[in-house]
Amino acid sequence: MNLPLIDLHMHTIYSDGAYTTEELLTKAKNSGLNIISITDHDTIHSIKEAIEIGNDIGIEVIPGVELSTDIEDKEVHLLGYFIDIEHDELKKYLKFFRDERIYRAKRMIEKLKLLGINISIDDVMEISRDSAIGRPHIALALLKLGVVSDYYEAFHKYIRDNGPAYERKIHVSPQSALKLISDAGGLSFIAHPGHLKESVLLSLINAGVDGIEVIHPSHNDYQINFYRGIVNQYCLLESGGSDFHGGAKGDEDNLGKYLITHQRFLDMKSMLHSNDD
Repeated sequence: MNLPLIDLHMHTIYSDGAYTTEELLTKAKNSGLNIISITDHDTIHSIKEAIEIGNDIGIEVIPGVELSTDIEDKEVHLLGYFIDIEHDELKKYLKFFRDERIYRAKRMIEKLKLLGINISIDDVMEISRDSAIGRPHIALALLKLGVVSDYYEAFHKYIRDNGPAYERKIHVSPQSALKLISDAGGLSFIAHPGHLKESVLLSLINAGVDGIEVIHPSHNDYQINFYRGIVNQYCLLESGGSDFHGGAKGDEDNLGKYLITHQRFLDMKSMLHSNDD
């Protein structure tokens, strides 16, 4: 019997992905994936539709989300899996941060205007549509307006961390984010930790995170072995995926290449069941 192919990190147009939920599920199917999780930033809008489509085409969809938090002035992302998307506190939190993303985008646009760039919130919302606004949408708007020659130039020149038009996001504490995921019945994982200091990693482990995203396109073999060692040392869970966005991110070939084993997935489900006891 063939073991399922499992990718637990990808995005739709509801955050900063290039594809609709249906388009993403079709790509996942064509890549041979059997189990996926859509982990849009600060939104769960795609999940219900994804589960329905997945049931029709033979893909199991794990409800997921990617939340932003802050440690030592460093933005850290946390992945939540197996969450209850009807959980009231989770829905309130996500609505609040969706609104905050709009306010942040407006502040960045004002900074761009001071730099002589004629851009409006409407230009950005034309790109973002119904999704949670983030820097990628501003980058794409700048590209569409001809201000930059490619997506990455927008970040490098204007909206990178501490760039001339950068604005920090409002974050909750790691403890609050972890509690939110736990209260919604989910498991929490440190997303793509390759850029994090070991002290930040240890802070999150001490705060009670359930696991680490070991498999990620940005991790080399040394990092994979290092984080797997941390997982084993602290009796944590291991997750992973392609962090697929599509479009301007240039990662079209990543689907089907960054996978976790079926056993790691079963370990996650076992942890869920033990939490229910």
